[in-house]
Amino acid sequence: MYKPFSYLIIKNQNKMNLQKAEKQQVKLRIGISSPSGFGKTYSSLLLAYGITNNWTKIAVIDSENGSGSLYSELGEYNVLNLEAPYTPERYIEAMKVCENASIEVIIIDSLSQEWSGKGGCLQIHEQLGGRFQDWSKVTPRHQAFIDAIQQSKCHVITTVRKKIDYSMDRDSNGRTKVVKLGLKDVARAGLDYEWTLSFEIINKNHLVVASKDRTGLFVNSPEFKISSNTGKKIKAWCGETHRRSREEIQREIEQCTGIEGLRHVYAKYPDRQEELKPLIMERKKILETVFSQVLPNNEIIEQSKISNNGISNS
Repeated sequence: MYKPFSYLIIKNQNKMNLQKAEKQQVKLRIGISSPSGFGKTYSSLLLAYGITNNWTKIAVIDSENGSGSLYSELGEYNVLNLEAPYTPERYIEAMKVCENASIEVIIIDSLSQEWSGKGGCLQIHEQLGGRFQDWSKVTPRHQAFIDAIQQSKCHVITTVRKKIDYSMDRDSNGRTKVVKLGLKDVARAGLDYEWTLSFEIINKNHLVVASKDRTGLFVNSPEFKISSNTGKKIKAWCGETHRRSREEIQREIEQCTGIEGLRHVYAKYPDRQEELKPLIMERKKILETVFSQVLPNNEIIEQSKISNNGISNS
């Protein structure tokens, strides 16, 4: 259950801890999407190795029929085979197993099963009756899974399948026709708002583009193949974020176009959250005014729902 931010501040003020001084680093949240067979798992493993430089510190939560074990020749990484039902709670449990084993990079392969697989959110919604109001029971469970990713002490790489999306339209003569809309993620809409980086593999040659990039490392970059060097480049960026000035972070906050982006920025600087909270809350008010309290995923912002990271849970 989410607690008001003010409650957490009071609680933290009453509890003092002496901790070893250490440089704060960002925990990465990276998404990789593509149709089946384009190399999501392989690319994720190379990326993970670049981030940690230690195969034994990588774990694949595999819900894709053993695909996580296909590349064992790369190194001695770990695999947790996740079978149906693919409920949000089972994914959360699998993540905890990895965290308790001191894993540094968790690869969730894939998120699509949590949404559309057997026992996933779509099936849960259908079993509840399939009514619009039934999402009030499903959404909190899905959000708890997303929060577990955001709050994990590990770097997290997620994969998502893409499929061709169609619509039924009418032509000028009133006849119904099928229109091909292009590729669509098999996941809840708006998921990429949560991530630090989102890579899209565009063909079977494993070429990728960055569809979202909060690091600025791949802005306007040509198509490329993910390698361990890609992971090293991103990891180096992590070590630089703690030195950013207040003005640089403020510009980052001002560029946020949704609540999910604000939540990401807040989690990105754990040692500066008290300093940044007023800026983030001010930006939140502006977004609520501009979008008439409707988020990009069409969910309503409720002022009374403040999550344990200080940003609206809705």
